[in-house]
Amino acid sequence: MKVLSSLILTSVVVSCSAFVSLNPKLNSIPLKTRARHAALNMVSRAEKENPYMEELKANAKKIGGRGRGILASDESNATTGIRLGSIGVENTEENRRKWRELLYTAPGLGEYISGAIMFDETLYQKTSEGKPFVDVLREQNILPGIKVDTGLQNMFGTDGETATQGLDGLGDRCKAYYKQGARFAKWRAVLKCDEKDLPSEKAIWENAHALARYAAIAQENGLVPIVEPEVTLGPGTYSIERTAFISERVNSITMNWLNRYDVVLDAILLKPNMILPGLDAPMASKEEVAKYTVQVMKRTIPPAVPSIHFLSGGMGEEEATLNLQQLQKEYPDAPWSLTFSYGRALQSSTLKTWGGKPENWKAAQDILVKLAQANSRAQLGKFVEGTHPAPGGGRILQALRLGGAGK
Repeated sequence: MKVLSSLILTSVVVSCSAFVSLNPKLNSIPLKTRARHAALNMVSRAEKENPYMEELKANAKKIGGRGRGILASDESNATTGIRLGSIGVENTEENRRKWRELLYTAPGLGEYISGAIMFDETLYQKTSEGKPFVDVLREQNILPGIKVDTGLQNMFGTDGETATQGLDGLGDRCKAYYKQGARFAKWRAVLKCDEKDLPSEKAIWENAHALARYAAIAQENGLVPIVEPEVTLGPGTYSIERTAFISERVNSITMNWLNRYDVVLDAILLKPNMILPGLDAPMASKEEVAKYTVQVMKRTIPPAVPSIHFLSGGMGEEEATLNLQQLQKEYPDAPWSLTFSYGRALQSSTLKTWGGKPENWKAAQDILVKLAQANSRAQLGKFVEGTHPAPGGGRILQALRLGGAGK
């Protein structure tokens, strides 16, 4: 036994001596602090060699600032056409441009909105007076963002599950978007949930991997990536506990893949779903939603992530605001800003108020700003219940559209 112990000790000493001789910089550092010194210098090449890194971190911090959130206005041409059709407006490029101009030129919007996600067509459009939309947003202190995925496709051999497309040529597109003025990007992954089998392991891993690959490419080209692993609100009687379990698994695997691709978490934004039961289950209270949503975030999201921008995901306008405020009460000292990236919850009443009529332009902008203000106050925990600009109302649901971005 003594001989064996001596051999082991000799082996360790030789190994350590060889290590020290190969690392002369460590020789001058006290032994007790060498491990700490090594940890402080653990920076990936992706972070160390990225010339945009400080800008990325600053932009992520700015977008996630307290009291402000994101206006998601990146609907494809096909989806925008459906929305315009609901108010009797034809789906033409000019009408889509008018609709986005109404949103972006709303006076005072920048007080409550820090970023606006745009569609490819919209990023290059201008106001009726010839001013680029990206300049309009900047003047409001709103950072322009861009949807970079090219839509959902069915995964063969699954029960209607989807994979998000768009990695081919993504680097070149990100370069062009940055040049045009975009400073952050969005990629949406959608996971279906049910009482038993969904989502499949295949769908989770496929979408988590694509999110990580996209995020790495976006950071490489100067765009802060919004990582959106959405466990989508859908039909079924599955419980809020089931959604929490699935969301925790999806988020954990997504974070694992982000680490594998050396994505810098200080320079991303997360856009997850709030935790809700299936559409055919009893509706959860805002207290239940906040309890399970916070539980999932605590268990899966590192504090290095600056902010979590929850999607409205079919919630009603008032419902989205009240749930957002309850999150602040549930976790007042959260390490991340718990805020919003709302599309339908900001646009639905705005669109109805406009109705495609020039005389309703100002009224529509007023309701948009009031909706943004309500969610800003909710993020700060200061929203007064009973004062919502679009009270009541049901869920604002929309079927998933497959087959690409719909240019």
